[in-house]
Amino acid sequence: MHEMALMGDILNIIQDDIQKRSFSKVTKIELIVGDISNAMPDALEMAFDVYKTQSIPFLDKDSKLVIIREEAKAKCYICDTEYFPDQKLALCPNCKIPSGQLISGETFKVYSYEGS
Repeated sequence: MHEMALMGDILNIIQDDIQKRSFSKVTKIELIVGDISNAMPDALEMAFDVYKTQSIPFLDKDSKLVIIREEAKAKCYICDTEYFPDQKLALCPNCKIPSGQLISGETFKVYSYEGS
């Protein structure tokens, strides 16, 4: 489960930033997770819960993780059909050719965090 490592990296990024801002607590973290980003939201939530039980000074039991889902969307180069792929390389539902360009769905990033 690479989501433990991903969540660890996210918490490291936030820790570096809160030090610059003189925050001591983070109450909410918002992530954008694309449907085909290779990150599983449920596993990220589980990893966050595990990290909350560790001795991470800026998190406590009430800290929340909010995952904003980004829907996967692609557009076919050949027929201009927009469609919702279930993987990075998918057939256009109209012309049946794997000629789509992803428009969204690959994002994996920290959108925001709140704290004091």
